[in-house]
Amino acid sequence: MDLKRKIDFALNLLQSIPQDGPVELSYSGGKDSDVCLELARMSGIKFEAIYKNTTIDPPGTIGHCRENGVTILQPKESFLHIVERKGFPSRFTRFCCEILKEYKVYDRAIQGVRRSESTARAKRYKEPELCRVYKKGEKTRIYLPILEWTDADVEQFIKDRGIKCAPVYYDSQGRFQVNRRLGCIGCPLANRGGRIEAYKKWPGMLRAQIKALQKFYDTHPDTVGCKLFHGSAADKFCSDLFFDKPSDFIEAQSGMFRMRDSKEFLTDYFKIDI
Repeated sequence: MDLKRKIDFALNLLQSIPQDGPVELSYSGGKDSDVCLELARMSGIKFEAIYKNTTIDPPGTIGHCRENGVTILQPKESFLHIVERKGFPSRFTRFCCEILKEYKVYDRAIQGVRRSESTARAKRYKEPELCRVYKKGEKTRIYLPILEWTDADVEQFIKDRGIKCAPVYYDSQGRFQVNRRLGCIGCPLANRGGRIEAYKKWPGMLRAQIKALQKFYDTHPDTVGCKLFHGSAADKFCSDLFFDKPSDFIEAQSGMFRMRDSKEFLTDYFKIDI
């Protein structure tokens, strides 16, 4: 299917949404959200673009939302407060998403999910319309207008429509980079290289997250993670960022090849004062 046909399909899908109640356009500040925002405007339907502030998105994201007239919903507690209370999330326990992003606003929502983004999404999302049930049993009808779009489609549409994306998508020469993704800084779902590069770019966020996790360890000494890393949040981050599994990190800390102090290593590597 060429891009024109995909655009026509997207517009028809959006125009099929019943207008007997408010419609949310789930806006993350990312390139796919910008495409959906432009499509929704082209379709002529009534909607409200809503950004759920995670408090750890890259700098410039909030400003980009404001430039586009997006409603910004503030969380009841920040990501750092969640870490202080519950520890650091993992790819198996993404409680941060449940608290900060995955909750119902209206009965109908438009989202910029694309099957080409990952194998998992390709398996999970088969149809451009579905019902999502949130944790409290609340249901929302979801519409996915760019489900079958590729990166090339997104890049071409952004170019053709003159869309300005968030700062994270542009290189030092101001060139748009479609392969870049906007996501939470330090997200455990990101690959290790991606997390390290994000922390290199915004080291202050790494420092803040280590301090938040240390507060959790100090107040929850009996948790598995605290015991495993002997109460050191710096050890935990060092293990996650530079080793395949905790046992490899623990082994590196013992014997004649004992690793450097984690705080000292992270301070030197990311140029921060922990």
